Amino acid sequence: MKRSSIVKLAGLVAYVAFIVVSLSLNYGPGEEIAWNFASFSLDMLKIIPGAFILIGLFDVWVKRETVEKHLGEGAGIQGYVWVVLLAGATVGGLYVAFPVAYSMYRKGAKLSIIFTYVGAAAVCRIPMTIFEASFLGISFTVIRLGVSLALVIISAILFGNYLKKRNYKISDGSG
Repeated sequence: MKRSSIVKLAGLVAYVAFIVVSLSLNYGPGEEIAWNFASFSLDMLKIIPGAFILIGLFDVWVKRETVEKHLGEGAGIQGYVWVVLLAGATVGGLYVAFPVAYSMYRKGAKLSIIFTYVGAAAVCRIPMTIFEASFLGISFTVIRLGVSLALVIISAILFGNYLKKRNYKISDGSG
């Protein structure tokens, strides 16, 4: 067994032991951690299966040529607009955005457009934006979105160009 696997297993065993001891001794912080973990896990079980089905359908139904045309090297500014709109409609936050981004990468999307998608998925989801506007006002929300998206796009372009110059390839995780 690798050292990293042993460390991960030890961490998991320590976490489970802490939860079991906390629940048996009525230790408040441990009980709250257990409750938060259970609540979070249930929320993810509601979102993730449907999201992965949609990602699988995207993988099968959307042709590589379509992704390359709209999100590839020749997409221009239109590619950034498409991914910002897609990111705004993404449900499940970054838990869903990362697998979608990887699927776009495999289909030939440009790195800077993928980075824009991930960044935009973190800052401009429609439900979050509506909630923010209702509490902080439309003016604040529009300014925050404008500044955030501009910074996301600029940093994505810079980072994408940096990695492109170094012939960066995303690993498939097989080794």
